[in-house]
Amino acid sequence: MYQPLQRQRIGLYEKALPNTLSWEEKLKATKEMGFDFLEISIDESDERRSRLDWDDETIYALRHLCENVGLPLQSLCLSAHRKYPFGSADPDIRHQAVLHMEKAITLAFKLGIRTIQLAGYDVYYEPANKETHQRFIEGMQQAAKMAERAGVMLAVEIMDTNYLNSLSKFEILNRAINSPYFTAYPDVGNISGWNYDVCTELALSKAHITQIHLKDTHKVSPGYKGQFRDLVIGDGEVNFDAIFQTLKDTDCVVPMVIEMWAQDENWKENILLAKQRLNQACDHAQMPRLFAA
Repeated sequence: MYQPLQRQRIGLYEKALPNTLSWEEKLKATKEMGFDFLEISIDESDERRSRLDWDDETIYALRHLCENVGLPLQSLCLSAHRKYPFGSADPDIRHQAVLHMEKAITLAFKLGIRTIQLAGYDVYYEPANKETHQRFIEGMQQAAKMAERAGVMLAVEIMDTNYLNSLSKFEILNRAINSPYFTAYPDVGNISGWNYDVCTELALSKAHITQIHLKDTHKVSPGYKGQFRDLVIGDGEVNFDAIFQTLKDTDCVVPMVIEMWAQDENWKENILLAKQRLNQACDHAQMPRLFAA
């Protein structure tokens, strides 16, 4: 008889930790706070993009450190494509997008990372149109083939902009990509912030969801652009009680990641508060708690 897993695996977004910490300090702090893994960030900054050019000595030293600490880097948040998008009108930028993708897949393979989260932007710093959308689709098709060869899952994030802000839109995009290695990485805060029914969206795409970002937001409304980051979980409008009930009802047990940002010296207290509030949502849904006491 089928028995559901007792508890979903829960990770922490790297930017929830101060960047002044060493890798060893980040890994140990994440483990001590009760998480199962850390999600590494490669954003558009030169500092983090340089990780794509790490040599093997650096890569395997980090992997061995993860093994020694007992905490893996399970996923990689690749937001560098915001600066170098696949949909750009500039062929040099599109070339850089491909190079970033190739390097990220190689890095993930060597670090033992299972999932790369892709930014769901056709373009970000330039005007969007039908051509940028078509170039984005072509780029995703190419990226999916790279991922298939390496056996690394790509999961496109449901974003904070209108282009790809719901799982309904992902389902349409997914038909064009048509790859088992191209999946969804919903951010429940972004979906809620754009006033979609998060629970319906999660149920719709359950079969295509690889991982979930847990983030709080304030909703977009007339004359208000919403707030899509820098909130402690529980301080916004996301209904985590309903979300966890939906996860239980749909038997969705994919890994999840707390997405927050270390803005000040209260970063650890904020994470601990988020953990407490998520455990309360688990209790409400009569699910096993994500965290021990």
